[in-house]
Amino acid sequence: MTNPNNATITTVHTAEFTAGDALKIPTLRILRDDGSLYDGAAAPELDKATALKMYDTMVFIRVLDERMLAAQRQGRISFYMQCLGEEATTVGSAAALDDKDMIMAQYREQGALRYRGFTLEQFMNQLFSNEKDLGKGRQMPVHYGSKDIYYMTISSPLGTQIPQASGYAYAQKLRGLDNTTICYFGEGAASEGDFHAGLNMAAVHKAPVIFFCRNNGYAISTPANEQFVGDGIACRAVGYGMKALRVDGADILAVYQATQMARKHALEHNEPVLIESIAYRLGAHSSSDDPSGYRSKEEEEKWRQNDPISRYRLWLIEKGWLDEADDKATIEKLRTEILDALKVAEKVAKPGIEHLISDVYAEPIPALQQQLDELKAHIRKYPDAYPVTAGRLD
Repeated sequence: MTNPNNATITTVHTAEFTAGDALKIPTLRILRDDGSLYDGAAAPELDKATALKMYDTMVFIRVLDERMLAAQRQGRISFYMQCLGEEATTVGSAAALDDKDMIMAQYREQGALRYRGFTLEQFMNQLFSNEKDLGKGRQMPVHYGSKDIYYMTISSPLGTQIPQASGYAYAQKLRGLDNTTICYFGEGAASEGDFHAGLNMAAVHKAPVIFFCRNNGYAISTPANEQFVGDGIACRAVGYGMKALRVDGADILAVYQATQMARKHALEHNEPVLIESIAYRLGAHSSSDDPSGYRSKEEEEKWRQNDPISRYRLWLIEKGWLDEADDKATIEKLRTEILDALKVAEKVAKPGIEHLISDVYAEPIPALQQQLDELKAHIRKYPDAYPVTAGRLD
């Protein structure tokens, strides 16, 4: 008999509930906090150059985050978001991808962007929204994007990238490309309708996409236990007929291995995979947030002992691939380079106002041109209210 319901029918004659916690998904962890491997664990195959690039990227992002949050507090940029405590999550996953795999990020994945080759100058130009910014100053800080390195420009609304990733990966399959799409989002975004629509679409159409959920404990000020009662996010994949992995997001070797597995499966079987990273957002949600209002210093300190950079550094030192003295010198050099780049970028002029309507159509339509003309007339009438723009009108 055919099964139009697409459901496994196992007949019983006494009613029983299936409990909400019936499914237990394990968490992959390879590195101990002291940098040694767990008994029975095996490190993924990594050559020295790749391993050090991963470490250098993590350190770069840590120092960049430190410096740019300070710059925001000084009023030099308007907004910033750190990925403190989650560096291993995005760097480890990006390192396991092909350079032409598409990255669709949320807004805490600057590690993946840096690993792909985004330069210090490009970071600064975006953060200051100057005329060298690839986005022409039309995005908030930390909303990066680069066509050249297959990194889709970030959108502020939560979850919009999830169905987009399903569609992009489906197109990759139709075109016969040997590439996948990775889609990052937080556990808070998994409460959006786009999450369910995107996963179901990918599962039904067998799109080779990796959904990567960063479960860092808080959606701004809302703790995970006030967002959902299920066992994290990974278990939801099973409901959509997808493969799932859960990984310690502070263990870069585990993240790297899990993403390698997910990519291999996605491409070989043309199927989506959901990875859930368990880490902790050590910093505030953004420069506009004060976490002391919803969590304790004791909780933060407990998780600070699970620092992903420290754990990975110890592993590299044990292998003889990293020298402690050189490492300290590199960090100090980075601090200097980042501060120097900041000072340069903040002096670069802002984009011309005409860029407000460029790139919408091949040629600006009359309605947009009329709006721009009206805006220029308004600025000329009140130049003191628009000191930056008023001096650059045609």
